[in-house]
Amino acid sequence: MLTPHVRAPRPLRFLPRIALGVALLAVPATAVAATSDEPAQHGSATAATAAIGLDDPAKKEIAMQIVSSAENSSLDWKAQYKYIEDIGDGRGYTAGIIGFCSGTGDMLDLVELYTDRKPGNALAKYLPALREVDGSDSHAGLDPNFTKDWKKAAQDSEFKKAQNDERDRVYFNPSVNRGKADGIGVLGQFIYYDAIVMHGDGGDSTGFSNIRKKALAKARTPAQGGDEKTYLNAFLDARVWAMKQEEAHEDTSRVDTAQRVFVKKNNFNLNTPLDWKVYGESFHID
Repeated sequence: MLTPHVRAPRPLRFLPRIALGVALLAVPATAVAATSDEPAQHGSATAATAAIGLDDPAKKEIAMQIVSSAENSSLDWKAQYKYIEDIGDGRGYTAGIIGFCSGTGDMLDLVELYTDRKPGNALAKYLPALREVDGSDSHAGLDPNFTKDWKKAAQDSEFKKAQNDERDRVYFNPSVNRGKADGIGVLGQFIYYDAIVMHGDGGDSTGFSNIRKKALAKARTPAQGGDEKTYLNAFLDARVWAMKQEEAHEDTSRVDTAQRVFVKKNNFNLNTPLDWKVYGESFHID
């Protein structure tokens, strides 16, 4: 599969991000205003947050389509289970529905999970090699047949389920739980999700937690009594700064002509129809 855009590289060896994800999973889904002693703002967006989140099946489908528009220039995210290529970003192979990388540990975690559930699968034999190449861009022990076997595994419903589960554990659930705790609605939770997908959440200055910290220096979350639109714009400002720290992220259209558009329209629930652009290409969801 050819992708016209450089997929977003994430930090190497992101174990701290996984630990954070596990911790955030402990945040109750209803903990909308649990992060501050200050009274929460009781506007319509905050009330909507309590009623529905990005984890609503219909909203989650929208989220996956928007991310896929940026990552794969397609709304058909379910076609990406079989995707695999080395895009030359120093992370080795990038693959699957969320861009699992052989050099950043999440691909290793995925194949370990798949093998725990289905020993002897087409990828199990690559586990020693994946452990060796973790933290590098090496293909040692993977070539020449790893990409072929990945695509073979992607025909297996168990492998698709493993991809879904790892996406949720490491990226999606932490984003939603953190967003609900901050009192932001479906759109804000999506903005968090897209940021974690691209930047991860390691200890580096461009990771999700540091992006959020920069935003909090400029605006309060709704859970802290702040205005949702003001806070989301502050977060997106910090996100654009983080993107511009790497040459591969210089095009910030996934923020400027997509997420900013939804914020400007006060579409805090990501209600359809939706129209946006990424890298100059237009997308629409009815």
